Amino acid sequence: MTLYFTKDHEWLRVEGESATVGITKHAAEELGELVFVETRDAGTVVQAGESIAVVESVKAASDIYAPVDGEVLDNNPQLSDDPARVSSDPEGEGWIVKFRLSNPDQLASLMDADAYAAFIA
Repeated sequence: MTLYFTKDHEWLRVEGESATVGITKHAAEELGELVFVETRDAGTVVQAGESIAVVESVKAASDIYAPVDGEVLDNNPQLSDDPARVSSDPEGEGWIVKFRLSNPDQLASLMDADAYAAFIA
């Protein structure tokens, strides 16, 4: 399992040819408590940079972008009833979508944990 981060404050936990995507703790703190999460349907094919979800807090609405090319496999069913789960556990139970990678070479353009920590410092 390898963890990657984007400049848009998303994380990507890669396991084989699939990955779980969510927002970072930093992003969750900036947004505040989430009140709504809407994701793309399973089976949706997306390109890197394309919106895969929208999260809405009392402060703002933000798009969540596909870190790499792929296909949405699943979304977190708990978020429809409890969107605040993203705020309380953004890098764990608050994951947003599961994703099949179609171009794993794109992972090289993402940051590791140390690079992300330096990015937000």
